[in-house]
Amino acid sequence: MTRIDLSANRPPAVRRAIGDGVQRALVDAIGIPAGDRFQIITPHDPDDLVFDAEYPGVHREDIVYIQIIFVGGRPRELKLDLHRRIAANLAEVGVRPEDVFVVLHENGLEDWSVGNGEAQLVAQGTVPGIQART
Repeated sequence: MTRIDLSANRPPAVRRAIGDGVQRALVDAIGIPAGDRFQIITPHDPDDLVFDAEYPGVHREDIVYIQIIFVGGRPRELKLDLHRRIAANLAEVGVRPEDVFVVLHENGLEDWSVGNGEAQLVAQGTVPGIQART
């Protein structure tokens, strides 16, 4: 699941393109299935997006916050590649790489119910993209 918080000054088509770029990075870097797309894209008044314009030596102007929640177990190299791919994909739609702020949150199979009150990932016992890559 991905949350993307950004300025309402970005047009709806750009917001969708940002979501597309994040999803493409998840598929390419992490190996999640293309159809495993659950995103919340929330536009905010620019004054409601608070950030340090220079921390830690990165000059930000129009921040895009991206929080990705996924099952843990992927190697560090894949996560670092994910960061790079997200920034590169978003640059293609006009987002400065300096403005891309990504946080990854990991959890377990039992932490997901994707419908019907069931923990489908526990029942499956695996998550696409983890077993083949660890």
